[in-house]
Amino acid sequence: MDDVEKAILISFDESGAIDSELKLQAVNFCQKIKETPSICSLCIEKLCFCKLVQVQFWCLQALQEVIRVKYGSMSLEEKNFIRKSIFSMACLEGINDKMCVVLDSPAFIKNKLSQVLVTLIYFEYPLIWSSVFVDFLPHLSKGAVVIDMFSRLLNALDDELVSMDYPRTAEEVAVAGRVKDAMRNQCVPQIVRAWYDIVSMYKNTDPETCVTVLDCMRRYVSWIDIGLIVNDAFIPLLFELILVDGLSEQLRAAAAGCVLAVVSKGMDAHSKLSLLKSLQISRVFGLVSDDNDSDLVSAIAALITGYAVEVLECSKRVNTEDAKVISMELLDEVLPTVFYVMQNCEMDAAFSIVQFLSGYVATMKTHSSLQENQMLHISQILEVIRTQIRYDPMYRNNLDMVDMIGVEEESRMLEFRKDLFVLLRNVGRVAPEVTRIFIRNSLASAISSSSDKNAEEVEAALSLLYALGETMSDEAMRVGNGLLSELVTNLLSTRFPCHSNRLVALVYLETIARYMKFIQENVQYIPLVLAAFLDERGIHHPNIYVSHRASYLFMRIVKLLKSKLVPFIETILQSLQDVVARFTSMNLASREPAGSEDGAYVFEAIGLLIGMEDVSLEKQSDYLSSLLTPLCQQVEVTLMNAKALNPDESSLQIANIQQIIVAINALSKGFSERLVTSSRPAIGHMFKQTLDVLLQILVVFPKVEPLRTKVLSFIHRMVDTLGASVFPYLPKALEQLLAESEPKEMVGFLLLLNQLICKFSTLVRDILEEVFPTIAGRVFSAIQRVVDSSVTETNTEEIRELQELQKTLYTFLHVIATHDLSSVFLSPRSRDYLTSIMQLLLHTSCHHKDIVTRKACVQIFIKLIKDWCAKSSGEEKVPGFKSFIIETFATNCCLYSVLDKSFEFGDANTLVLFGEIVLAQKVMYEKFGDDFLVHFVSKGFPSPQNLAEQYCQKLKVSLCKYQMCSVACFHGQRGIF
Repeated sequence: MDDVEKAILISFDESGAIDSELKLQAVNFCQKIKETPSICSLCIEKLCFCKLVQVQFWCLQALQEVIRVKYGSMSLEEKNFIRKSIFSMACLEGINDKMCVVLDSPAFIKNKLSQVLVTLIYFEYPLIWSSVFVDFLPHLSKGAVVIDMFSRLLNALDDELVSMDYPRTAEEVAVAGRVKDAMRNQCVPQIVRAWYDIVSMYKNTDPETCVTVLDCMRRYVSWIDIGLIVNDAFIPLLFELILVDGLSEQLRAAAAGCVLAVVSKGMDAHSKLSLLKSLQISRVFGLVSDDNDSDLVSAIAALITGYAVEVLECSKRVNTEDAKVISMELLDEVLPTVFYVMQNCEMDAAFSIVQFLSGYVATMKTHSSLQENQMLHISQILEVIRTQIRYDPMYRNNLDMVDMIGVEEESRMLEFRKDLFVLLRNVGRVAPEVTRIFIRNSLASAISSSSDKNAEEVEAALSLLYALGETMSDEAMRVGNGLLSELVTNLLSTRFPCHSNRLVALVYLETIARYMKFIQENVQYIPLVLAAFLDERGIHHPNIYVSHRASYLFMRIVKLLKSKLVPFIETILQSLQDVVARFTSMNLASREPAGSEDGAYVFEAIGLLIGMEDVSLEKQSDYLSSLLTPLCQQVEVTLMNAKALNPDESSLQIANIQQIIVAINALSKGFSERLVTSSRPAIGHMFKQTLDVLLQILVVFPKVEPLRTKVLSFIHRMVDTLGASVFPYLPKALEQLLAESEPKEMVGFLLLLNQLICKFSTLVRDILEEVFPTIAGRVFSAIQRVVDSSVTETNTEEIRELQELQKTLYTFLHVIATHDLSSVFLSPRSRDYLTSIMQLLLHTSCHHKDIVTRKACVQIFIKLIKDWCAKSSGEEKVPGFKSFIIETFATNCCLYSVLDKSFEFGDANTLVLFGEIVLAQKVMYEKFGDDFLVHFVSKGFPSPQNLAEQYCQKLKVSLCKYQMCSVACFHGQRGIF
């Protein structure tokens, strides 16, 4: 072993036993050898004598790199030497009377040798080395070793150059075209003849060699003359290989792959149809009924489905009646086997079941009525859909426990099912009655054979029923028919043994909810619906995911049925007693704060039920009191003992209080403002007492943000529920909320004030005047951080919260101004902030990147001008405001910001903003007259004078006529400036 071989072995070592520095030296040594002029002769010598596969691989890799990089600079002698040597290795010939050992090496060495040959072909075929393929053919008589090498060469040529399955450069595409054209003209017929002879000769003695040849041939069918394969010699040979029992499965599968390549070859539709008919493909149908896991069955399945795809495509493209009849006959012949394959065999990844079946169903839309065989095919398509949407039982436990594997499988199936349900809808449009009967029978089958072991079948049947409901309009569902009534009855009256399965339980409940429009019109089913949701199939299901979803769906059902449920209120409340008790129980320490989603929906459903005026006042009061009283008592007890709690107990109590607030909040949604304030004020009194209790939370836990958020949400709810009667509670509530508010909480606080202003308008003036100075001080101090923050800070969570606060502030100021409350800005305690407010609004109206925000600020100015400014001769209500508007706002916002390049008139929002700016000018002219115009024109257009006068006159006319034609004027001025 010389130094070169040692260096190569060290550089390839992956054992970790070699010192890293020594390995680096070996790599560098090998790299230097590659750069020597004698590298090619060195590599060929090593390939002849050295049996070390690392050395062989390195030499072949080095040769390939040298040819790729240095081919243009090589001498003719060197090129001839490399060409002859490499070819001799591949053909099992000696080099300088010495036999090369490469073909005795592992497959990856022979693959590398074939890649070196392809690199030479890239540069030399056909102009320099025109006989490479023809020269190779006589050597095939040497037997399997050379045949194998020739097949590897053709495979490498396909992989590295010819196949368009890989991205190619323009140069590579051009070379591939050149090579294929030359091969077609020169050697393809000889190669095909060689394939035929080899397979005929070795089919019984060396099936492995035949498999290699057929797999190679399959790649070339797409671009060689199809007549070389489709003839009286080759096609019978291929079918003989497929159909004879005694041959190896791999050989039979390889022959099927070649026939599939023939079937898939692109050609004229009529020619393709003749080819497909001549194949008599039905002779292979029986092969798919054997062992479904074998390579042969998979290959035959791929052949049959590929054949069906091509026949279907031909049926769309042929334009004669005879051809259409033939195509439909071939489809009718192959479809039963295709359906069997879809349901029982491993499908080829390239075949799309949905795409094929959708294409076939689309052909039926053109028929006025379906034939008997088409109706049969529809039933088989539905069976395929049912089979395909079924979960694999192996994932049953994962899906039930919702572990990582279960989550991934459920997500995969949800995505996979989308197209299948689209197909189901299309089938339903073509054959609605067949579809409904199939779904009915599927459900009946699931019911009759239901056991813990067939949860997947039940889930699939229910999913089909759910999907059927999605295709029906509300009107069709309300009217219903005998079949729909039968389906719903079977659904509601069945208790599946596998109902404990999470997926079965979920789709069962979802399906009932899907058909609620029918139940709404057929109230006799209501007891069955209630039973399904209130027993262990729904809210009391042992799986928490099911019970949560059941709670939500039940709330939606109550919303839909409402008064129809009044006779069942006692039954419902009795069934939900244990759920309610988890919140009303005084044994707080034993309750785990496991989330309140289910409780919220249950309480909302109860609120919707007992909040109806159909319920008598006495019962309504009893129901509500039985819920609110224990909940409030728990809060009061917790607040009384808050100081004595240790940190762990305190955390638990805080979580419990949160759940209680959520429950009360949800409960109140069922009670309208009219009911609690006008028709039944006693009910309103209960909610006022509850509000009084919950507001104490802000006093006892002033800095617990989750509790403050929940209380704020409840105040929002009470504003809608109690109306103006909530006013006495607001000062205390707002004071406590404002006392400890951070920027994030301040957003919620401003939203509450917005709600109050929008609902009560000027009635909240006193409250607003009281809190506005504090709000202004806090907010302006906070948002200054946004102004001061550097670019690098803009992505921090704190800055994002401050930006959200600033955005909410603009909305707050806009709501104040547009609800006749601008006097709040002028109250004695608020005047200190007036300048800051005006400067903020001015800067925003001119420069803010959000056009909608700019528009809101302009609208605020318009309203303030109307509120604070009298006619030209009137006394100033706000000293200095008029001059600020004329001298600063008018020129900066109404002129300079519009003339800025960033003002994009092509944007719809910008045009709306421009309309507001023009309206602002109209209002300023109405209020200030010539004072506004003279200053606006003289400051905005200092020269030439006649242009200013002309603009002034035009603006006067446009504003006097209350028209918006100053748009044209602004466009003109933009061009001038």
